[in-house]
Amino acid sequence: MTAGAIALIVVALFVLIVAMAGVRIVPQARAGVVERLGRYTRTLDAGLTLIVPFIDRVKPLIDLREQVVAFPPQPVITEDNLVVGIDTVIYFTVTDPKAATYEIANPLQAIEQLTVTTLRNVIGGLTLEETLTSRDNINSQLRVVLDEATGKWGIRVNRVELKSVEPPRTVQEAMEKQMRAERDRRAAILTAEGTKQSQILTAEGEKQAAVLKAEGARTAAILRAEGESKAIETVFQAIHDGRPDQELLSYQYLQMLPQLAQGSANKVWVIPSEFSQALGNLGGALSDLGPNSAPPPPRKQVGSGPDAIDQKAAADAAAAAEAAQAAAQEAAGASASGMPPGAGAIPPDPDTGRT
Repeated sequence: MTAGAIALIVVALFVLIVAMAGVRIVPQARAGVVERLGRYTRTLDAGLTLIVPFIDRVKPLIDLREQVVAFPPQPVITEDNLVVGIDTVIYFTVTDPKAATYEIANPLQAIEQLTVTTLRNVIGGLTLEETLTSRDNINSQLRVVLDEATGKWGIRVNRVELKSVEPPRTVQEAMEKQMRAERDRRAAILTAEGTKQSQILTAEGEKQAAVLKAEGARTAAILRAEGESKAIETVFQAIHDGRPDQELLSYQYLQMLPQLAQGSANKVWVIPSEFSQALGNLGGALSDLGPNSAPPPPRKQVGSGPDAIDQKAAADAAAAAEAAQAAAQEAAGASASGMPPGAGAIPPDPDTGRT
């Protein structure tokens, strides 16, 4: 190979290297600052770009995406003289690569120190309770201050968040006790409210039950009284329709005397004064039914059904009446010592003269 051919190959390689050095490819969401002989010339956008080799120099690419930076906890004193540790998170975006390159040497460190200073100023005017409950207000104030300060650096602060607020351990224990006491108080109030409501509902139920029972008893009493009234009226009407005579009533009275004498507490049986009159009436009826007398005309029955009683039944019971009279006289003689004077005596009937 001749010397001319070698020199041509060398020149071709040099031109190729120079051409390759003048080609730059910038990725998407990146930006490059070009300096020519030490001075800012232009900003490279995403894509293929040509520069002058050995004259232009491209500085490190700048990321144009939103970036997140978390800063370590910083001690901050509140208005009530409590030291709390606060972690902050910053969301920012580079809007001007030239300003971010030439206006600030270390933008992250500058943002961190500015955040700590602003946070101390804001928290210094708030109590611990306000600090724990006013995070949105604190975030807004921090974002406004940081965005205003970093605007000339070509950086826009999008969001500022308080990651955590850590009060002292003693304060945390006191807050836990307070919260536990508050929850116990609410639980006691809810329990009392539930007991009160339960007692009210129970009382209302008992009241309604008592009212319903009273209404049922009243209705039952009314129906019972109406039934008894109707029964008395029916019996009274049947008696009046049957027209019973004096002898039948006396016979019924004599039938009730054994029931009056029954009972374990009856030591002395006092013969009523009406007993002699009933026996006299029954004796008169028996005399009228003697062997020489004519048979009495049929009498009207009293009542109706199987319990009806007529005059013939009274005649058939005459013997029983005489036996009852004798038994009554014997009982009167046996108990004369325990009766008031004249209580057991049977006066003669004024009409017939019989005892």
